[in-house]
Amino acid sequence: MKKLFITLINILLLGSIVHAQTQFSPRNGVQDERPNLYAFTNVTIVVDANTTLEGATLLIRGSVIEAVGKGISIPTGTTVTDLKGKRIYPSLVEVYSNYGIPENKSEGGRGFRADPQFESKKKGAYNWNQAILPEVDAASLFTINPTTADEFRKAGFGATISHVQDGIVRGTSTLLALGDGRDQDALLKSKVSAHYSFSKGTSTQDYPNSMMGSVALIRQTYYDADWFKKSKNKVEFNISLDAFNANQGIPQVFEVGDKLGILRANKIAKEFGVQYIIKGMGDEYQRLDEVKATGATLILPLNFPTTPDVEDPYDASVVSLAEMKHWEMAPANASLLSKAGVSFAFTSSNLKSKADFMANLRKAIEYGLDEKIALAAITSTPAQLMKVDNLVGSLKVGMLANFLITSDNLFKDGNVIFENWVKGKRYVISNMNVVDVRANYDLTLGSKTGLKLNVTGKVEKPDFQIVVTDSIKVSPKVTRVGENFTLSFKLDPKKDKGDTRISTYFDGKNFKGDGLDANGQAVVFTATFKEAFKETPAKVDTAKKVVPEIGKLSYPFTSYGTEEKPKIETILVKNATVWTNEKDGIIANTDVLLQNGKIAKVGKNLSESGAKVIDGTGKHLTNGIFDEHSHIALLSVNEGTQSVTSEVRMEDVVNSEDVNIYRQLAGGVTSSQLLHGSANSIGGQSAIIKLKWGEAPDALKIPNADGFIKFALGENVKQANWGDRARIRFPQTRMGVEQIMMDAFLRAKEYEKATKAAAANPALAPVKRDLELDALVEILNKKRFITCHSYVQSEINMLLKVADSLGFKVNTFTHILEGYKVADKMKEHGANASTFSDWWAYKMEVKEAIPFNAALMTKVGVNTSINSDDAEMARRLNQEAAKTVMYGGMTEEQAWKMVTLNPAKMLHLDNRLGSIKVGKDADIVLWNNNPLSVYAKPEKVIIDGATYFDLEKDKELRLKIAAERNRITQKMLNAKAGGAATVKPEVRRPRLFVCNSEGDLTEETGAYKETGVSQSEGHDHD
Repeated sequence: MKKLFITLINILLLGSIVHAQTQFSPRNGVQDERPNLYAFTNVTIVVDANTTLEGATLLIRGSVIEAVGKGISIPTGTTVTDLKGKRIYPSLVEVYSNYGIPENKSEGGRGFRADPQFESKKKGAYNWNQAILPEVDAASLFTINPTTADEFRKAGFGATISHVQDGIVRGTSTLLALGDGRDQDALLKSKVSAHYSFSKGTSTQDYPNSMMGSVALIRQTYYDADWFKKSKNKVEFNISLDAFNANQGIPQVFEVGDKLGILRANKIAKEFGVQYIIKGMGDEYQRLDEVKATGATLILPLNFPTTPDVEDPYDASVVSLAEMKHWEMAPANASLLSKAGVSFAFTSSNLKSKADFMANLRKAIEYGLDEKIALAAITSTPAQLMKVDNLVGSLKVGMLANFLITSDNLFKDGNVIFENWVKGKRYVISNMNVVDVRANYDLTLGSKTGLKLNVTGKVEKPDFQIVVTDSIKVSPKVTRVGENFTLSFKLDPKKDKGDTRISTYFDGKNFKGDGLDANGQAVVFTATFKEAFKETPAKVDTAKKVVPEIGKLSYPFTSYGTEEKPKIETILVKNATVWTNEKDGIIANTDVLLQNGKIAKVGKNLSESGAKVIDGTGKHLTNGIFDEHSHIALLSVNEGTQSVTSEVRMEDVVNSEDVNIYRQLAGGVTSSQLLHGSANSIGGQSAIIKLKWGEAPDALKIPNADGFIKFALGENVKQANWGDRARIRFPQTRMGVEQIMMDAFLRAKEYEKATKAAAANPALAPVKRDLELDALVEILNKKRFITCHSYVQSEINMLLKVADSLGFKVNTFTHILEGYKVADKMKEHGANASTFSDWWAYKMEVKEAIPFNAALMTKVGVNTSINSDDAEMARRLNQEAAKTVMYGGMTEEQAWKMVTLNPAKMLHLDNRLGSIKVGKDADIVLWNNNPLSVYAKPEKVIIDGATYFDLEKDKELRLKIAAERNRITQKMLNAKAGGAATVKPEVRRPRLFVCNSEGDLTEETGAYKETGVSQSEGHDHD
């Protein structure tokens, strides 16, 4: 009974507190008890980016806006605040955060479910991969974090959309109010958006360990979920797949690591008919056209690069031109996107401090971003994107009372956020009712009279100046707490060795206090009011704002990029020695006309009106070199976690910014097959590209080319040289490799049979689409073709037998350094050979390699090519081909075909590439000498009729690069001199991938990211 009585008393007391009309507390961050109704009158209200009301009223009841506008009737009992001269804005909406989400401390097991606080309470089947966590619900995990919430509020935020930022499929987010109190009071809406990324996060499983593996896993998950939806009630219930399907009805958000990641994510979106909202990294302007073409709305960070300290010339030399240009242009990212018509919201998620958010946003505005678009990007746009614009993002009747009271324009330098109201609760950021101390005073300091104290500036941030004489004026350091001030200054800067330190109080009219003078003697400080401060009316700035100068975009955004992408031209090369690779052979004094991207004419004394004429006198014209085995222009090479990874695609990790594209153009290479590495028995699908320097990844791909895939035999597959840590993956022996391949194709046959049966009989449960087996079925149906890493005679015989027994063909044996031993069997099978010219003895299985290999296989009748498997060797493939003349007695024409027509035949592209013939693609190289000579240099390299390398222009580019580096270096030095924070540049060594490389190039830096597998940093091919 006693407890009940005390409870009733507490309820009555609580009710009286809630309805009391208490005064506001000026204490920073303290929330007041409040009456039910508040009205803010005579104020400029920014309802949203497009609507501003002057002299208006905002009326709130509890946590909701009841009225906004002019002529509003204010109910009796309302606490009214006159905000004349001030503004009200909607509180900002953070669209991408992990606020309130506890850290996953799991060190093993089932990802989030291994940590009890993340563990799902449901019993049943989950996704097989730890990085796929669609069932994670941020609304059930969050806990209010008062310290972080206060940081958000001080930066102007009133609500945040939080999710678990871990894994590839990350579950759903929740909309939270950034107030204090109970967790349930903060929760505004659960399951706001679904989230994805390419990073597997804290997952302890090996797969995936590459970017292409992440892409494949996401694609497979979509197909798994679709199968589950169609076969519900026919298969075991899967909690993860059910959640994945349920999440498709809400906004889909995909986090990427750079501008190419946007294009990669968009390919997935197109495949599955979704539209992602893409969270980028701030470099989107570098691929502006391609990013715009995705149609995606972006979430942009405002984490501009810190100024590199380039004072030391050596330090300056390690900063790449791309880094320099990004430092200069990053603040213009949002402006450039906006002008291109790309929609976006801003996030503070990549900033070290929320306090930097508004400063960086003002910088973006300084660099040309329209203020209205900036305001929308932090209020209404994120709310609309996440379909919570009925709650937050603007100031409309019925919405939450989330608003800011500011001293001025939100984006004006010097603006002060006084208060941030969250759900109708007041949080004081700065004291709005600060006493105005601005005036002119007569100052007495001890025995010194005749001094003056002039206080100017803003009410919130007054500027103090002590006038000693007409020539001596001192600006003291001032600290203010309420009406108490501490001043520190040298009254005579030339004579005073120490500071005079004063503690004084403002009594509403005068200053009175005392302290110690420069000699440490006690001194009295009195400043007597003389005349009021006369505020000069702010001048209307009619001058057009000058946007800071920035450099020009280049394609790609790196050294040797050009301001315009090469364009197809009509080109006539006159009087050259033409290596046709056709029955005409090598013909002197011949003309070649290129038109509409094709070879239009070959002959003598040709002419064409309007054509660009190139004099080929004394020069050699060939078709471009085709590198059958390359690993350039890739973000990753091996998905080495499983022995069969036929689901991964090299096209998903093409890196169009790789300078090796340009370098190999300079060596006459125009096309390359980008292969998966040799870590697996059955690796990933190839990408066949043209080296169109400046184009985006998809524009590099040769359209309608046949599909190829990488297989591998030998030491790399069984991980013989990978150390004791690599003793757990099957196979560990060469006979195990055979069994892996047999098993994989038998599974593929059964899969195809079951798929056809299910399609013919609706009563059967549909067969789940399997991307791994799809590729193998394509091989069986002669729609995809094998390039197999191989060395040893016995293993080559083994794969030929496996292929014959299962009914598929091996298109190409690559490396094939013991090919001379089995050339007759290869010819009988119909296999091609792609080999090195004279590499040998770099590991045990190549100890019987001979430099006559290519010639011997050719003489048996095997179509043979010379490949690089190395970014450096590819620049000299013409010389590698020439070695077959020296070692094997090949003719010059036979040797040249080994790096041109023969690889084109291997890749089923000889109808378009590999020779100079009317109708074929205009991929040609003009050399200054016989192309097989060590003195030969390409002077012009043309692909599809557009010039992608020009030796003379290369010289000009080098001068431009030096000038551009110098220009930006001077800007960096000036920024440092102006007080900008700097960072010491780091040396970044580029990673050159070869067959057995593990790990990725990170999206953010292009630097090599270790995966835990020990690898040589040398170019040890295989």
